[in-house]
Amino acid sequence: MISDADLKVAQDTSKGEIVHPSLPKGSNIYGSTKIFPDYQAGEGESYFTLVHGIAHESSVAFVACLQALRALRKGYESVLYFYGPGAMNAMATRGFPTTGDSGFPGEQNINNQIERFIEEGGTVYVCRFGLSLHGLREEDLIAGTIPCHPLDVQDALIHYARKGAIINSTYNL
Repeated sequence: MISDADLKVAQDTSKGEIVHPSLPKGSNIYGSTKIFPDYQAGEGESYFTLVHGIAHESSVAFVACLQALRALRKGYESVLYFYGPGAMNAMATRGFPTTGDSGFPGEQNINNQIERFIEEGGTVYVCRFGLSLHGLREEDLIAGTIPCHPLDVQDALIHYARKGAIINSTYNL
């Protein structure tokens, strides 16, 4: 067994092999060239996002919310549609030890993003069947979200496809 003194020497040797940080804070390590133009919405254009991602299980649902807000700010009629396990994202009852609290940094990120999206004029639909799969109550949805019948998922997709919407369908297992 290695002695505490020898362990300390090995630790210090390992830490000293490469200088940390190798670059000072604020150093560029990636280029900044944007390839595509910053497209803005044309008259009457829509951006429809389906979200089947579970809150905090991956970045899929959160990134979909960020993209929907960016589309809204570009002038698109922007819609988020949470279905299946994605319905969990729209719960106002998230928090620990009480609702609205963050038991860990970022616990309220999804809620804050959905609320900001609604405040800025976005539309949010939530599938009632998705809620029922997890025992979630409709009255616990984030204010301003619109509960929908399970058959509305497909018809909403058809509606926005017929409008010529850009469709962003996100999914995680």
